[in-house]
This record gives sequence, structure tokens and C-alpha cells, in this order.
Amino acid sequence: MAQSSSSLLGNQRVLNSLRTLGLALAIVLIAVIVQSQRPAFLSPENLLTLVRSMVALGMVACAQMLVILLGEIDLSVGAVYGLAATVTATLWLGGGSLPFTVPLLVALAAGLAMALVAGGINGFLTVRAGLPSFITTLGIMNVADGTSLLIGNATTFTPAYNDPLPPEWELDFFHGLGGALMRFDIPVETLWLVAAFILFWILRHRTVFGFRLLAMGGNPEAARVARLPLKKYKYAVFLLSSLMAGIAGILDFSYVGSVGPTQSSALSFQVIAAVVIGGASLNGGRGTIVGTLLGVVLLAMLNNGLALLGVGSFVQLLFIGLVTIAAVWLDLVSQKLIRSAGQRAARSGEAA
Repeated sequence: MAQSSSSLLGNQRVLNSLRTLGLALAIVLIAVIVQSQRPAFLSPENLLTLVRSMVALGMVACAQMLVILLGEIDLSVGAVYGLAATVTATLWLGGGSLPFTVPLLVALAAGLAMALVAGGINGFLTVRAGLPSFITTLGIMNVADGTSLLIGNATTFTPAYNDPLPPEWELDFFHGLGGALMRFDIPVETLWLVAAFILFWILRHRTVFGFRLLAMGGNPEAARVARLPLKKYKYAVFLLSSLMAGIAGILDFSYVGSVGPTQSSALSFQVIAAVVIGGASLNGGRGTIVGTLLGVVLLAMLNNGLALLGVGSFVQLLFIGLVTIAAVWLDLVSQKLIRSAGQRAARSGEAA
């Protein structure tokens, strides 16, 4: 029995290594193909655009991976992303449904607090009420989108052209959060992405929290028998997911310089697609930050490359959807092969 478990674990590690290698090769292949057709693909300007497109996607995907690691899913991240930015803009700049304004720092805190409220509701309905996270987060997605439209009054907010203008130091501070440019015109937002990957890599791979997430996602019943705090961990990952979505929304607001009612479109699907393409299992118990990073890079390169090749946005969605389905199918096939190999090893061990 121990030998078959060891064999199963070894097969899983080999599969994870092959998946990571395959993703890296796919990224290189996409770069070669698109570059051969559009030499501007690897130009400094386009590479900056490519990196910039990964910021919100990557930050939110890191937290989404932890949710999926527990066998749950968060469909509300795109709406929470927009809600945090809209609440911040409305409270800071006015012009929406609220009859008052507040200083920037208070508005930022309120935007992030709204994101945490959404995450807390997701956790409560999933953990305490026992609703499937798919239904819970789908409902909160619509609630958050509706709240954004209601509070913002379907208005587009632009701090630099607001009437009246906020204090100059607030404009400078807010622009510096994500919109300022560093050397080689790299946006400050990129530092937030790098920090997110480092922090979540440590959290997932070097802490008791991360090890327990993996164990609880892989075998929830065993986690209950061992009295691991599964409910608390589910609360934590939903809160983290919404918080990262809120931070990403505010940073994008800073970089773009405006926020409107359509800002959150399609982000939820893109985030889940990146995590799944990166090798996380929708059944829980498997997922890495490195795989998620590669999934984000692959998805961003597909979006960027297809756009450069003149492929329409609708066809891009179709293509990315097919890639996501293929990734899930390959994962299912590979897991069946691993289980079959483990069963054969167990039978041969019993025969011996």
C-alpha cells in the first residue's frame, strides 16, 4: 500500500514537471509563430503592453488558485474588481449616486472594504449556508455589478478632469500607485504583480497554510477527521480572492486614469482560464504558483498575439475557450492514467 502511494506520488510529480515544461514550450512556440508573422510582437513597446496586460490577470489569478486548490471557485472576481474601483472613484470624486465626497485615503480604504465584504459574503454563503461556490459567487457577481452601476450611476470617472479637481497631492499619490512609469517606461503596477507572485509563492509553497490548503483540497474528508480548520481556510481564501481583485481594480484605475461601468468585463473567465491552463485541478488538491504564472503568460500572449494577427475579439474568446477546455480534458486524461498506473502498481505489489 505504501509502495503504491509512493508510486502514485512519483507519477504526479513527473506529470507536474511535464506540464510545466509543456507550458514553457507552448509559450516559446507562440512567440516564434507570432514573431514570424508580426515582427512587432517582440518589440519593446509590445512587450511592455504584454506585461501590462498581465498585471490584473496575474494578481487575481494568484488568489483564485488558492480558492481552486480547495475545490471551490470564485466567479465574482471580475465584478469585485470593478466594484472596488467604482466605490473608490465615487467617494473620492463625487458625481455618482452618493451626495458627498471623502479624502482619497478614506475612499481607497472603503473600496478595499467593499471587496472584503464581497469575499466575506462568498465565504459565509459557501461555508455556513452550504451553497455551492459556483452559485454563491455567480450571485455575488451580479450583486457587485449592480451595486457598481447603482453607486457610480453608470458614470465614467476621470480624476485628472474631474470638477472640482482633487488636491494635487492626492492626484500625484493616486497616479503613483500604479500609473507612474519607472525606467524603460515600465509601469509601477508591474512591481505589484511581482510582489503578488512572490508573496503567494511563499504562502502556497513555504507555509503551513499552503500545505494545509493542499491537503484539505486533495482529501476534504481526511481533513475533517484530522480536525483541520477547513471552514476557516475557505473563508480565508475567499477573502484573499476578493481583496486581490479589489487591489487590482484600484491599480488599473490608477494606471488607466479612468473607471467606467464596463471595466470588469471578462476578467473572471480569464482568471479561471489562466489557473486551469496552469495545471490547477478544478476538483481541488493540485495547483502551483509557478504553473499559474505560466498560465497567465500563455493567456496574455494568446490575447496579444491574436490581436496582432488581426483576429477579432469574438474569435479570440472562442479560441481561448477551446484552449481552456483542452487543458481541462488533458488534465482529466492524465489523472486517469496516473490512477491506472497506481492501481497496477498496487496489484503487482499484492501479487508479489
